[in-house]
Amino acid sequence: MTTSERMPLTNLVSLAESLPTSWRSTLVGKAAGANFKVLRMDGSAYPAEVHAFDEALLVLEGQMNLRFDETVVPVMAGDVYIVPAGVSHAVAPGSHGTLLIIDP
Repeated sequence: MTTSERMPLTNLVSLAESLPTSWRSTLVGKAAGANFKVLRMDGSAYPAEVHAFDEALLVLEGQMNLRFDETVVPVMAGDVYIVPAGVSHAVAPGSHGTLLIIDP
């Protein structure tokens, strides 16, 4: 691969900060069959969802308060949480910063 064929360098935190809407992911790229999506968390809650696939949630900066029923798991910058397929999860208030989502 030549230098001109390589993808440009992307700063994910800057990209997330530039997004017009929080909690709306944008596809950064694909690698090894997985989507890499980034979004900006703004402190508000996000409703519960369930997927038919495992989903990796990597906090790049800030903190995500990941909710499972009545349990809230703080996921800090540098932490990754892999939510198994079929598990309902939501985001509790106070979550802020940049989140990278990796899914099929």
